Amino acid sequence: MSGKNARNDLRILFLGTPEFAARYLEFLLEKGYNVVAVISQADKPRGRGQKLLPTPVKEVALKHNIPVFQPKSLVKEGTEIIEKYKPDIGIVVAYGRLLKKPFLDAIPFYNVHASLLPRYRGAAPMQRCLEAGEKITGVTIFKISEGMDDGDIALQKPFEIGECETLGELYEKMINYGTELLDEFLKRYPVPLVPQDHSQTSYAPKIDKNDLHVDFSMPAEMVRNKIRAYDPVPGVRARLNGTEVKLFGACVIEQNDEYSAYKPGTIISVDKSNGGLIVCGKDALWIKYIQFPGKSKIGFSDAKNGGLVREGMRLERID
Repeated sequence: MSGKNARNDLRILFLGTPEFAARYLEFLLEKGYNVVAVISQADKPRGRGQKLLPTPVKEVALKHNIPVFQPKSLVKEGTEIIEKYKPDIGIVVAYGRLLKKPFLDAIPFYNVHASLLPRYRGAAPMQRCLEAGEKITGVTIFKISEGMDDGDIALQKPFEIGECETLGELYEKMINYGTELLDEFLKRYPVPLVPQDHSQTSYAPKIDKNDLHVDFSMPAEMVRNKIRAYDPVPGVRARLNGTEVKLFGACVIEQNDEYSAYKPGTIISVDKSNGGLIVCGKDALWIKYIQFPGKSKIGFSDAKNGGLVREGMRLERID
C-alpha cells in the first residue's frame, strides 16, 4: 500500500490490544499515517505453552519502531504520554478498557466499533449479532465519551451478513470495511458528528463459557446461528457419549416432518460432503466438522470411519 494519500499532518496516538486491533495499526502504518505512540494492555500468557508474550498491537509497534506503552493507569501515565508526544487525535480499536477523564479530555478520542451503533454496544458485537441471526451489521467510528460506546457518531459503513457466514468470515469483513472507513475518516477529519439514538440501544456482553453450550432442542436456524457465532474460535460445545466435543461448519437446514420422531441432538445421517445431520427442536441441521478433546477438528464422515461417531448417537447440552 502506498502512503502518498495519507494525512501526515495528523499526529495519531493508537490504543489497542488484540490481533483485530493490530491489523488496524498495521494498515495505518502501511498507509503512511503518522502514528507517534501506541498504548496497549499488559502482556499476558498466550498459546499452548502459556508463555508471556507481547500483545499483538505491541508486536506491530515494535516492528515499526513506534514507542509503545502499557500503563496500569491512563489517568497519570496516559496524560504524560500525551504531553510528551503531542498527538492531535487518539484512535482506539479493541483496547479493552474504558477511557476516563482527565485523560479522555486531553485530545479527541475516536473508537472503531464492530457494529452499527447504537446496536450491540459492548465487548462482543460480532458474536452477538451472529447469534441473533442479524442479516445486516457494519462498522461505526464514534467520538468516545465516558459511557460505554454511547458517543456521537462520525461515520458508519453497513454491510450484509451471509446466511451461513461464520465469525471468522465476519472478522475479516470488519477489518476490510473498518480500515477503509478509518482511512476515509482520517482523510476527512474533522468530521461532523451525529448523536446516537439511545432508544435503539442493544448490548453485546462479554462471552462466558455458558454461551458456548449449544442446545439442539432449539430450532435448527437458532442452532446454526449459535455455531457460526463461535466458528472458528472458540467453538461451541456439546456432549457426545460423555465426551465434550466442539462443532463447526453449520449451514444447510433440512425440513422433514419425520424428524420429529427423533430426540433433539440425534445424528440421523453422516455424509462425506455435508457432514452430520443433527435433529433440532425444529428441522435438522447439517454440521460439517467435529472436534474431540486434544485433537484437530475432522469431518463427521472421518469421525464415523474412525469409530468416533455413528448414526443414532445424540449430541446433548452441557449443563
